[in-house]
Amino acid sequence: MAFQEYRMGEFPGQSEWVGFKQFIALFTDKNLPLVLRNTLAISGLKLTIGFVCPIVFAVFLNEMHRDGIKKVIQTISYLPHFISWTVCATLLFDFLKADGGAVNELLMALHLIQEPIDFFGRGDLFWGLALVSDTWKELGWNSIIFISAMAGVDAEMYEAADIDGATRAQKMWHITIKAIKPTIVLLFIMNVGGILNQNFDQIMMLTKQLGNPMLKDTANVIDTYIFQVGISQNRASFGTAAGLVKSLINFVLLIMANTIADKAGENALF
Repeated sequence: MAFQEYRMGEFPGQSEWVGFKQFIALFTDKNLPLVLRNTLAISGLKLTIGFVCPIVFAVFLNEMHRDGIKKVIQTISYLPHFISWTVCATLLFDFLKADGGAVNELLMALHLIQEPIDFFGRGDLFWGLALVSDTWKELGWNSIIFISAMAGVDAEMYEAADIDGATRAQKMWHITIKAIKPTIVLLFIMNVGGILNQNFDQIMMLTKQLGNPMLKDTANVIDTYIFQVGISQNRASFGTAAGLVKSLINFVLLIMANTIADKAGENALF
């Protein structure tokens, strides 16, 4: 379909073949640099800060010795994962609104700001909002695999470290983190392979289905761009070509990350 001029209703493969026309149109589109910038910026934040937060959370949970409190914290941290982005966005709009929002009221009460901040009316804040909201929603869920990896660490290693006089921080770094390092590397490689994939539901809901003009220049990512052009403008072949390019770039990045990990002597995917 990416090499055709497909029209809705036509039988697949029977449309006019146009070669690389769709790809040329994609790479000469004036909106492409902006879309790539937004995608890489948000993905980069999630790949660094958003990836590290579940690891830190899992390590601190592992250090808790009161099982009752630990289970309560784990359960609470899992709950946001099961809430749809429609509900999450509604909650964020209420908490962050400039007129009577809880966050603005708190910041003003603490004299940290002099006037309310219009969080969803400023494009320069959107990348941070996307990062914080995604991290909050998926923190507990993403930490599960790290908590499971930590469960396999031999308790005798900690006992031996205590005898040697190791501090808690030293045990965390040299035993816990080292034990889950292969898991961290594998998940990081997989995340690099999906760096151009964005949470479509999150972007759509936080921008009120792309209806917020104030966020147009900072919120439009590849997935929403494909939706706008391929679906809304009825250019299925163009959208397919954009999706194909995105998948190829993700595949190349996955191979590169895996090769680098393999050359560095780490556990690679293959």
